[in-house]
Amino acid sequence: MQFPESWLRKLVNPNISTDELSHRLTMAGLEVEEVNPVAPAFSGIVVAKIISAEQHPNADKLRVCQVDAGTGSPLQIVCGAPNAAAGIKVPLATVGAIMPGGMKIGVAKMRGVESSGMLCSARELGLSQDHAGLMILPDSMVEGTDIRNALDLDDTIFTLKLTPNRSDCLSILGVAREVAALTGAALHAPASPTIQPTLNEVLPVKVTAPDLCGRFAGRVIRGVNARAQTPAWMVERLLRAGQRSVSALVDISNYVMLEVGRPTHVFDLDKIPAPELEVRWAKNGEKLTLLNEQTIDLDSSMGVITSQDVPESLAGIMGGLSTSVTLDTKNIYLEAAFWWPDAIAGRARKLKLSSEASHRFERGVDFQSIPEHIELITGLILDICGGQAGPIDDQFINLPVRAPVKMRLDRCSRILGVSISHEQVSQIFSKLGLSFELSGDIYTVSPPSYRFDIKIEEDLIEEIARIIGFENIPANPPVAPAIMRIAPETTRSAHTIRAEMASLDYQEVINFSFVEESWESEMVGNVNPIKLLNPIASQLAVMRSSLIPGLVANIRYNANRKQSRVRVFELGRVFNRDAMIKDGALTVAGVNQPQFLAGAAWGPYVEDQWGERTRNVDFFDVKNDVEKLFSSSDHGLEFVPQSHPGLHPGRSARIHHAGNPVGWIGEIHPKFVQSQDLQSAPVVFELTLDSLTSIPMPHVQELSRQPMVQRDMALWVSAELNVGELIKTIQATIKADETLSVIRDVRLFDVWRDPAKGDHGEKSLAFRFWLQDTEVTLDDARVDACLLRVRQALETGHQARQR
Repeated sequence: MQFPESWLRKLVNPNISTDELSHRLTMAGLEVEEVNPVAPAFSGIVVAKIISAEQHPNADKLRVCQVDAGTGSPLQIVCGAPNAAAGIKVPLATVGAIMPGGMKIGVAKMRGVESSGMLCSARELGLSQDHAGLMILPDSMVEGTDIRNALDLDDTIFTLKLTPNRSDCLSILGVAREVAALTGAALHAPASPTIQPTLNEVLPVKVTAPDLCGRFAGRVIRGVNARAQTPAWMVERLLRAGQRSVSALVDISNYVMLEVGRPTHVFDLDKIPAPELEVRWAKNGEKLTLLNEQTIDLDSSMGVITSQDVPESLAGIMGGLSTSVTLDTKNIYLEAAFWWPDAIAGRARKLKLSSEASHRFERGVDFQSIPEHIELITGLILDICGGQAGPIDDQFINLPVRAPVKMRLDRCSRILGVSISHEQVSQIFSKLGLSFELSGDIYTVSPPSYRFDIKIEEDLIEEIARIIGFENIPANPPVAPAIMRIAPETTRSAHTIRAEMASLDYQEVINFSFVEESWESEMVGNVNPIKLLNPIASQLAVMRSSLIPGLVANIRYNANRKQSRVRVFELGRVFNRDAMIKDGALTVAGVNQPQFLAGAAWGPYVEDQWGERTRNVDFFDVKNDVEKLFSSSDHGLEFVPQSHPGLHPGRSARIHHAGNPVGWIGEIHPKFVQSQDLQSAPVVFELTLDSLTSIPMPHVQELSRQPMVQRDMALWVSAELNVGELIKTIQATIKADETLSVIRDVRLFDVWRDPAKGDHGEKSLAFRFWLQDTEVTLDDARVDACLLRVRQALETGHQARQR
């Protein structure tokens, strides 16, 4: 929101400086992002009239001008501007003047002719980039007047960075209300004249979409002069508010929008196909050419104003080109309406449009002051363009119900941390124009029609804090007993899991929860993803049901930037359809939102170094990382070979824990490696967060003084047999026989296949056993008996034979 300070001070003029005004607004929640002067610093520049302009005797492109600067005698100025001519008034930098940038003007000779000053362009004064010629001033200006006073250049441009909830401050009047409440200065709101209709004509309007338009008003004005000149004061205010002057009718509409926050639209009455309008939702397949000459495809989520069932305007966003006003317009229809914010929000962005009207309507515009604002704009049109106005046709269709909001005084004091009296609250509400009733310590406030941000008790407390001033509320630390909470030993927090992933040399990333639809269908196998109604980008159209595609995209991004080694992880939510999920405080009906942990490794296993041979990370490296995550609860952790749409068919596995499937691990499928243009396949894993957060209670044991015995066992087994099956059999055998409890650990340390037979036939598996008795030293006979019992179980269950 940009506006000149002088315009604001026409409505409210507190006795404070520009800096203090900026500070007050910022502390009240209306952040002043920039404060810039209208013109740079300069002095000694006055209004001057060119009396004559003769050709320079020694230069073809120079003129010798006699200039009246209000000094009583003409000054001679040599000028090279092509538009220098007798009779015009222009800025003159007199001798001794200081120009923007610090240059001082003196008497100079130009090609032998003396020049006592310099005639200036707008660019030389820092007022615009126009350098085509001298800056032409209005004839009404008096010669010799300081140009800063003549053009009101000692003004300041305020730029506010408003939060989306403060739509009431998207106007000079809205900001003026705030300043009046903050400073106590009198508010002089723009007065709306009472226009006596001189026509009886009314354009019929039918509103068939009450969820689109809550109130619709308009009036016919005939005989306007669209070629009339926009007043200079209006043009100047529009320019300083960031709006360029177009034509009188458009300028007046923009001016009223900026001053009181009322977007309106002016139709060329003679271009409307039929003497009636309809407000409705658009139909799929309809088209409309907008004022910016862009032709858009409409759908049923967009509101339109039609005539003869043909869209003529995009409701609340932008008018149509076919009924737009031009310099030849004679008769107009002035429209002002209340469009429901939910019916406008997101539509302009969906169409890649940006308009001042939609910016306001999607945040909420005052629905009570429509007739007054129509009168205001009508008065300006009649004054500037002339014409005759008909009566206002005002239709109430479906206005918002502003429910009263209650605020407890004690809760206000408790939240703000300061004692607030009845007098303070009543005074603040009165300053803000909030009507209220007081019953005991409870205030019941009726929100004004222009305040869409007051809905709950905390909103009223915020209003009190703003007017008091956040800087005036003491920053007292909370006083509470410091009771240390005991950290549960059987759970791990998400933060702890993140720290463990970082210790495994993974870096955390945070990706969008919405992804490309092709990722879901091809890499995850989700043919029915949850689609977004209003995606921020066309390719980010569905909610993710897996974290893996996002990590692959991270790897590709880094690979494209010459990074040779990437190890990343993400902990976040995924979204799946589930009819069993009901609406709740943290749930959405039909959508399951579990948290997953996923990791991806690509490139060398370790950074390049002299002490270890370089090799790419493989399945077993990442499998080891997963096992470390489950290290405190690894009993029942299994990796079962299984196919996944996004993983290599022979190098992927389903992860099971305690008998339940909890995730996936594997190399990315070769076709995706190729499509992502990667030199090698990333290895990824994905786990449910719930499977990692619960851990068994740590069990403390005294360390045995007895020595540990280590023995190896090599077996021939079928090449198709999984090692996991053998490990399960060994663990089950140990659990079933108390005498085998001395076997503390068993690990596979060697696999050998006959090169001549390849992957068929048999393979040799070598296991290493660690045995220890806490009470006595193990002898060879007892160790051999334990290993014999294990070997017999493997021979019986898996037809293994000793090598």
